[in-house]
Amino acid sequence: MPRYAYVNGAYVQHRDAAIHIEDRGYQFADGVYEVATVAGGRLIDEEPHLDRLERSLTELFIPMPMSRRALRLVMRTLISRNQVRNGMIYLQVTRGVAPRDHKFPAHVTPALVMTTRRIDFAAQEKFKKGVSVITIPDLRWARRDIKTVGLLPNCLGKQQAFEAGAFEAWQVGADGFVTEGTSSNAWIVNASGTLVTRHLSNDILHGVTRRTVLAIAREENIAFQERPFTVAEAMAASEAFVTSATSFVTPVIRIDNTAVGDGRPGPLSQRLLGWYRDYAEGLRAGA
Repeated sequence: MPRYAYVNGAYVQHRDAAIHIEDRGYQFADGVYEVATVAGGRLIDEEPHLDRLERSLTELFIPMPMSRRALRLVMRTLISRNQVRNGMIYLQVTRGVAPRDHKFPAHVTPALVMTTRRIDFAAQEKFKKGVSVITIPDLRWARRDIKTVGLLPNCLGKQQAFEAGAFEAWQVGADGFVTEGTSSNAWIVNASGTLVTRHLSNDILHGVTRRTVLAIAREENIAFQERPFTVAEAMAASEAFVTSATSFVTPVIRIDNTAVGDGRPGPLSQRLLGWYRDYAEGLRAGA
């Protein structure tokens, strides 16, 4: 079956999809992106993802490429054409195509591309066995709340984690506090059973899955704190996990060379994963 992509108004076969060489996303990372989960053919947290897309574009002074109604239609059409039941959809919006010049071009049309990928979430062992993370210095710019395509420090960190045999790298600021993973938000559970994750600011991406998990915790009367935590506090925690659109709630069982808790996925992490899966499958009301 052919795989399709959406490129600036056209559905094209994925192998033929291309952008102009002077697209500012290619030359300057002048653009933003979103990744949303598809579960059972349904888009999960669609509106929060579009909220964040619009916010990121606003921060970079890039107009929305089309109305939300049109975006939703294109997303659903692409998912349908590619027959994605479970997986993800990727959206990227750049300022557009213009002769290379650092200042913003006038009268340029934003470029929009979308792709999909099938993922068998049920077969992923990370949810059952947990994962390890390493800690690295946070080398990123000061506006991490904008979901920009400028991800080179994240890629370097992810590669470092891969070479260390780890799933993720937790980035640590000069103050010694964990900011977030290279492609996920970071969480711990302290000795009293309280969830801890960093508060929203320019220092971290405002994770949509993070938002949903906090809403679920609130509904289940689980205590939580939105504040920074150190690497030492994380290593002493009873549990840890990461959240993202494709990681859901993934237990962390080791940080650097230190086991978290008893070195196995913790009970609260597993309950949150179960509740989140229920939410993604439409078995739980919207968070």
